[in-house]
Amino acid sequence: MFTGLIETVGTLSAIHPKDDVWKLDIVAPKIAGELRIGDSVSISGACSTVVRSDSRSFSVEIMEETRIRTKLGSLRSGSRVNLERAMRLDSRLDGHIVSGHIDGLAYVSKIEISPKTRKYYFEAPPELLSGIVPKGSVAIDGISLTVIDVDAESFSVGIIPTTISDTTLSELKEGDAVNIETDMIGKYITKFLNARFSGAENTDEVKNTLTWDKLVKYGWV
Repeated sequence: MFTGLIETVGTLSAIHPKDDVWKLDIVAPKIAGELRIGDSVSISGACSTVVRSDSRSFSVEIMEETRIRTKLGSLRSGSRVNLERAMRLDSRLDGHIVSGHIDGLAYVSKIEISPKTRKYYFEAPPELLSGIVPKGSVAIDGISLTVIDVDAESFSVGIIPTTISDTTLSELKEGDAVNIETDMIGKYITKFLNARFSGAENTDEVKNTLTWDKLVKYGWV
């Protein structure tokens, strides 16, 4: 479990494909020395397990599902990635609850650059946009961000100077893909309400029947 607050940016130094598993070597002196085999680490939003570490770098293994569903499969040697170690239960939750399980990809459609801030627009498929709401939380490449607006095809977020300088967002250009994880709590609420409104007992039978009128009728809004 993560918070979406990036600790450091690492550099992918090597990729070792072997059958259906790829091993990624990542240089990250700020956190590598504190990682142990078996630890969880978020790599641009994707939760991965450490299989090797030393004082300057560490390695993780990713399977085919991760390569297909996330942008990790398109990374190359030299690519920079956002890194966050698993959250501690004895510390403050400053971002939002992030599982590290990527829901899908969105693509940069426009970037508005102001003197100190930036506004990014992302095109995303309907199944992702259904879990994104204005002023809600979304994790983009592992970064906890607040949504500004959402429409039928895209959503936007604003970026402050610290996030620009301390993450990989400043490297994005139009057309680039980003990992998206929608709000975890919202996903569970939506699934629960869909099951209740549809009357389905088997989750395979659940249909997307949640509407604004039904939320009002049942006292949710």
